[in-house]
Amino acid sequence: MNILILNWRDIKNPSGGGAEILTQEIAKRWVSAGNHVVLFTAAFAGSKSDESVDGVKIIRKGSWWNVHIIAFFYYLFFFRKTFDVVIDEVHWFPFFSIFYARKKTVLLACEVASGLFSYELPFPLDLFGRLIEKFYLWLYRNASTLAISPSTKEDLVQEGFQSKNITVLPMGLTIPPNTIKQNKEKEKIIIFLGRLNKQKGIDDAITAFHTLKRDKIVDKLWILGAGKKEYLKEIKYRVNSLDLSSSVSFFGFVNEVEKFKLLSKAHILIVPSVHEGWGLTVSEAGYVGTPAVVYRSRGLCDTIKNGENGFLVDTNPEGLIAGVKKALNDKALYERIRANAIESAKLYDWQKSADIGIKFLENFVARKV
Repeated sequence: MNILILNWRDIKNPSGGGAEILTQEIAKRWVSAGNHVVLFTAAFAGSKSDESVDGVKIIRKGSWWNVHIIAFFYYLFFFRKTFDVVIDEVHWFPFFSIFYARKKTVLLACEVASGLFSYELPFPLDLFGRLIEKFYLWLYRNASTLAISPSTKEDLVQEGFQSKNITVLPMGLTIPPNTIKQNKEKEKIIIFLGRLNKQKGIDDAITAFHTLKRDKIVDKLWILGAGKKEYLKEIKYRVNSLDLSSSVSFFGFVNEVEKFKLLSKAHILIVPSVHEGWGLTVSEAGYVGTPAVVYRSRGLCDTIKNGENGFLVDTNPEGLIAGVKKALNDKALYERIRANAIESAKLYDWQKSADIGIKFLENFVARKV
């Protein structure tokens, strides 16, 4: 089968995240199974215009803001007769391939943004963004769809999609070779992993840490991830104003080996994100024996069973504080949650994801013949 994937980023893009890991992991397995896969995506500083990664041919054109338009012309002139199926991967907005490849388009939904627009865009741009999202959801409401979590499927159904047309694609876990679980630091460490922006809740993480340190529950906060320079400047200024600079470490963007090393050494992962397609970082931390305290929000509620492999808390700093205190003040509870987090992480398998995905695509193509 010839498969075209349209996504605004690829696995080598510095701004890539969990969705790009998902895309590459299943695509390379489809290639290994004998399929031909091309990923059409945006270029980035220093990127090659085309290359093969794990057998997946990657074509990079334009930038994040115009790659959707370029994809239309590329499909019209080069791809139209080549591919059996087009996977339109949506991040806020799709590529609108349903306009020019209606019979071949499958939607891959990583999340329904909804209220996230107000976190990322000023008024009235946030309303305009939501209006466009409402339009595309209406446009794709009858499309065959892959959703990356039960929460995402529920959101799509609420937006008018038919449940029978949606298949949940279970997620996997990518672990660097020879990953070794480290001993926990002697000092109590909480760790934040993700992009530094309002949606991910770094400000709430700092607020919670300020109280947790004052109450002598934890000693340090490790922050892994990058963000826009101006926002990062604001966050560091706030850390200094709270007299926390000696207790908060900014690691910036780290490679996968270093990420798992730091996750392993920390005691608790905190995830104060207001919305996720799926909580990848929760499973990564769980794999190395670090349980998570997360907001009770979309996506994250799919990865945590409250009180079993982590804690779901109210979406405010007070919720984080209560969750971390509960986890660290009871050693027996902490060890039980930690053990369950490790076992939960073992359930995630990219091969299972790839198998379900390719069966879905084969059935889709068969129905169109």
